[in-house]
Amino acid sequence: MKDLTDARMIKLKGILFLIIGLLSALLLILEQPTLKVGALLGICVWCFCRFYYFAFYVIERYVDPSYRFSGLWSFAGYMVQRKRHGETSTRERK
Repeated sequence: MKDLTDARMIKLKGILFLIIGLLSALLLILEQPTLKVGALLGICVWCFCRFYYFAFYVIERYVDPSYRFSGLWSFAGYMVQRKRHGETSTRERK
């Protein structure tokens, strides 16, 4: 698949993700309109955002500066390779 480079299309993609996320959250809350469901949905979204931050920013900046991400699949492959080879980062060796 070709990389998306058109700034307008990148912005459109981001807006579509936002709309889809808001609509699915709204549908979940309408399906079961309780405080518990709303809180669990909020916690779920927050945790996935923090995981995304960890997977890319934290790993790249603090664990392995040589790692460059291209998506969650590449991160999963990176983690599997490191575990399989028993590698540690330069910071962990010091």
